[in-house]
Formats: sequence, structure tokens, C-alpha cells
Amino acid sequence: MDGLVGPAAATHQSPRATRAGTIDFQQIEKNFNAGQGKFLALDGFSLSVAAGEFVAIAGASGCGKSTLLRLIAGLDEPDRGAILVDGKPVVGPGLDRGLIFQEHRLMPWLTVEQNIALPLQNTRIGKAEKRALIAEHILLVGLAGFEKAYPRQLSGGMAQRAAIARGLVTRPEILLLDEPFGALDALTRVRLQTELQRIWMTERITMVLVTHDVEEAVFLADRVVVMTPRPGRIKAVERIDVARPRDRVSADFVAHKAAILRSLGAA
Repeated sequence: MDGLVGPAAATHQSPRATRAGTIDFQQIEKNFNAGQGKFLALDGFSLSVAAGEFVAIAGASGCGKSTLLRLIAGLDEPDRGAILVDGKPVVGPGLDRGLIFQEHRLMPWLTVEQNIALPLQNTRIGKAEKRALIAEHILLVGLAGFEKAYPRQLSGGMAQRAAIARGLVTRPEILLLDEPFGALDALTRVRLQTELQRIWMTERITMVLVTHDVEEAVFLADRVVVMTPRPGRIKAVERIDVARPRDRVSADFVAHKAAILRSLGAA
């Protein structure tokens, strides 16, 4: 079920390649209450993400990585600055942005196809189109044959595949990934990284990944943004100029990984 990406997939041009999905962070500041006072989580964070780009955000725990995703998703608001998606301020959640968490968060009483269908509720999409979208995304993540399975009947990797399909089924311009493979074993994690790379190369939507895993960031991203410890600021941006599909043991791959580890102070 965990297919590898071949050279043909690397050159595939999807109709989505010209779609929207830009993100602009403009001098973002975010504070949180802590006991009797406040702490500064993000300070002067500015970054532009191009449509169709894959950006990974890496840094120590508490540097504001997940906070950035919540701000893009519209689940929280900055105290200062602005976040623009396609030139418009983010004012709340929207179907143009999908969000995937470390835990799959599938509803245990619903089947795979019913879980994937959840974001399509209360939309104007007709029943036939909904069925087609669900079927398309089940195929996309390699879960054909498991449409009627319940979460308890799935492995951790399969459940996370279903979560990815649920995040994509509304055909968002942007997919936000908050440590999506952090709870999985090493082998499953590598397989799903390869699968996510294949999906991105097929769909060409903007993806923003938060991760502690430097190798994962180098394997998946066009750019890796390294954050400082609290308050979160940009310390370095590493452009990963390695052709896809990527070889984890190539000299270029290892060099990028080493550079990021040095930026993080881990090498």
C-alpha cells in the first residue's frame, strides 16, 4: 500500500499547479497567558510562501511552530501583524485550508468513508459529487478496500492516511500538517513521508509542515524554516535544492540536513 515515487511522477504536472494558495506572514506577534503574566510565543515573524510550495518549519518545542499553523488555519489570531492567504486577511477557518494533526482524530463510530465525508457536510456539493470526491481521495491515499472499515480496524499509518484524505477532500488551496507522523513507528513514518511526497507532486497544493524531524523536513520541503527558541523568530531558511524523488543518503541531502542541524545547535 505504500507506493514509491518514480521518475514519471516527479515530472507530472497537475491542473492544480496554477491554483492559488499563497501565504504571507507580516510581522506576527503572539502572546499567551502564563500564570500571573504573559509569554511571547512569536515575535516579528515574517515569511512569504508561494502557491504550490512545500515549506517545513523546524525548531525546539515551544518555539511557536504549531501556533503558526493555528494562525493560518484561523483557529487563533495574532496580537500584532497580519496573515494573508491569497492577499486576503485570515479571519477564521475556511475550506481553502486543511489541517492534519499528529493524532488522526477520526471519529471511532464512523467508517473510513464517513470520516472522510465529514468536511463536506453543510456544503453545496451534490451527493453524486461528494461520493466521487470521497472515492477519489480514498484512492489517492491508498485505502481502496477499506472504505467500510472503522478506525479500530486500521493500523496507525492507515488511520493517518484517512486523516490526510479528510484534509484534502474539500480540495483546499493549502494543507497544514502539525507533526502528522510523529506518533508512528520509524518504518511507517518513512513510508508515509514518501506517500505525502507523492501526493504533493500529484496535487501541487501549498503545504506547510511543522516537524521536529530534520530528515523529514529535508525529504519533503522546498524550504526549511529554522525557528529560534521562545520567542519564535526565524533563525535561518534553508532552500533544499535536491531533485525529487530524494535520496536520503546522497551527499546533497546529507549536507542540507547537517546545515539545518547546525542552525538548530544540534551539530
